[in-house]
Amino acid sequence: MQDELLVATVAGGSARIIVTTTTHLVEEARQRHDTYPTASAALGRTLTAGLLLASNLKGNDTLTIRIMGDGPLGSIIVSANAWSAVRGYVQNPHTHLPANAVGKLDVGGAVGKGSLYVSRDLGFGEPYTGSVELVTGEIAEDIAQYLATSEQTPAAVALGVLVDTDNSVIAAGGFLVQMMPGATEETIAILEANIKAFGPITNVIASGTNAEGILHLLTNGLPMVLHEKRPVNFTCYCSKEKLEGILLSFGKEEIRDIIVTQRKAEITCHFCGDEYVFNQAELEDLIERIERQTI
Repeated sequence: MQDELLVATVAGGSARIIVTTTTHLVEEARQRHDTYPTASAALGRTLTAGLLLASNLKGNDTLTIRIMGDGPLGSIIVSANAWSAVRGYVQNPHTHLPANAVGKLDVGGAVGKGSLYVSRDLGFGEPYTGSVELVTGEIAEDIAQYLATSEQTPAAVALGVLVDTDNSVIAAGGFLVQMMPGATEETIAILEANIKAFGPITNVIASGTNAEGILHLLTNGLPMVLHEKRPVNFTCYCSKEKLEGILLSFGKEEIRDIIVTQRKAEITCHFCGDEYVFNQAELEDLIERIERQTI
């Protein structure tokens, strides 16, 4: 089943619903970062949230979620764009805690207390950033709190990642239901009843239900219009050329020291885990470029 994202409205536009299935991209993230189960769930939920929140971006707009908690997981950073490409990482990928009181992966305990930041870069100078204190650290509740307080758009948010006994990701996905001005009490009541009857989203996805099936379950009893359907994927835009800038920022003396002590430089992209190697000749070329710029 392909990972995809759907955007729909119901009852004449009185509610907006975004649904995404992310099993394959969350599994790719797990493999790239070698995350343990609790870390996989935390990162997967945040990657899914990034896609949901970025669904209304246009052109070259980007959105970044930063979850800065005091738990053993450390920070979680996720970036998504208008084309439903997402990337991200967790500071301490080898984090795994015992199950919580209800037998689920203890993402809240791993995240701890702290803040959630959402930045939208719309290409007009400094990105706009909103923030809220973490409510539970379970991600979905925190995203809902952010939408309600920073963007004044109350929403129901569901995020889930189901991890197998071999640590692989069985199912992942989420949905976001936003009420719009003019929504009737009947529309609200039907949506609330559908969400209440829905159950854990990972169970629905693991049973073989795709994004369109999830959308129909959420909108049962209401007239629905599907506006967009597109694939989603884990994509990083790092390159050797971009990472050259990191080495250039070191300065020629530090690059010379790398040549003497290591004969090469290895830089790993935080977002995707890809490693780039600069050999001695390439490092010497960087020194020459710095010297030409200072003449």
